[in-house]
Amino acid sequence: MAFDNLTSKLQEVFKKLRGKGRLTEKDVTGALREVKLALLEADVNFRVVKDFIASITARATGHDVLEGLNPGQQVIKIVHQELITLLGSTNSMITYASKPPTIYMVVGLQGAGKTTFSGKLAGQLRKQGKRPLLVACDVYRPAAVKQLQVLGRGLNVPVFALSPDPPDPVAIAGQSLAHAKENGYDLVIIDTAGRLHIDEEMMDELKRLKSEVRPQEILLVVDAMTGQDAVTVAEHFDKGLGVDGIVLSKLDGDTRGGAALSVRHVTGKPIKFASMGEKLEDLQAFYPERMASRILGMGDVLSLIEKAEQTIDAKEAMALEKKIRSNAFTLQDFLNNMQQVKKMGPLKNLLGMIPGMNQMNVDESQINEDALKHVEAVILSMTPAERADPGLLNGSRKRRVAAGSGCSIQDVNRLLKQFEEMKKMMKQLTGFSHDKKKRSWFPGM
Repeated sequence: MAFDNLTSKLQEVFKKLRGKGRLTEKDVTGALREVKLALLEADVNFRVVKDFIASITARATGHDVLEGLNPGQQVIKIVHQELITLLGSTNSMITYASKPPTIYMVVGLQGAGKTTFSGKLAGQLRKQGKRPLLVACDVYRPAAVKQLQVLGRGLNVPVFALSPDPPDPVAIAGQSLAHAKENGYDLVIIDTAGRLHIDEEMMDELKRLKSEVRPQEILLVVDAMTGQDAVTVAEHFDKGLGVDGIVLSKLDGDTRGGAALSVRHVTGKPIKFASMGEKLEDLQAFYPERMASRILGMGDVLSLIEKAEQTIDAKEAMALEKKIRSNAFTLQDFLNNMQQVKKMGPLKNLLGMIPGMNQMNVDESQINEDALKHVEAVILSMTPAERADPGLLNGSRKRRVAAGSGCSIQDVNRLLKQFEEMKKMMKQLTGFSHDKKKRSWFPGM
């Protein structure tokens, strides 16, 4: 995630605070100095850092905190609360027009991820029972219209596109509204053209588009990997056009994440969505409290649960639990289970949602998704009978499986051993959740 480096540095600061039974004002001031440096290294806007540290200092150096029980824990709590405030305090959802169709204009610089976000948003709203129409108004970037059409086909969402000569995005947008009303689409998502940088020509075109379609919301997509430049972009768009919400793209990248901590404070506009991956389902509503918890290494269990509920079939999970209890869990069940978990997104992102996981020093090799592909290949090289009863795998069968999966016999033996150990562990875990009302949402647990 974008905040990995920041999270690890903040965790070091908090570890020192927790280790002291009593805190002095000097201890707090020193810790906040390290927090300030960590934020600046994460490319958070200097004005934002200054205001943020001032707010924490005013609260954390008071008598009640320094003389109270667990002062270190209280300082961490204050940092958490101020971080939530910095990110926007409450979740800000997109709004709908009182009379359909609801129109969203998606704007931003070229390469920020507008087209991909438009598709992701359409797909998400379609799952909620809406009838979205995507509109291709980026008539300048080569293959932009084609990209949107490909996304639309994958999502089963129609795309409205025209090729007027000369190109006229305003006319296309106007005709798309008439098309939406005639065909009963209750949402129109307009993918607009971007530029490599903000210029008067682009802003003028967007203003004419806004005047033509009168959108319910203008959503600005900013690239989290551009750091403080994203804040500058957001300021210019809001000043020239007026935006209703911000979308942070590429938050799953290896970036310093400063944009997310700066853009809300500087512009005053809410962050509405965060894009956490390349897949069309990797779009999350932005919850300030959840993001603050992830940044501080406290995990994000609610988002993890929501991902699981969207991906994992409840009936299958219950059937799987029964198999585990009766010791009937097979390699085929394991394969099915693993494939469901993979649908939830990159494993690194999932681990970041588990509280305390970042403190366990899990390195990249331990969450290498290529290793899962090898496991899949080994199991798929077995016959159905062998998956149901691994005891059938004698020496010659193991050689066949190893050859079929491109692995060694040692790899096959290692998988079988780990599978048996996992079965024992999972059976023990189900013993802790025997109450059906309290059954865990996670498959096999």
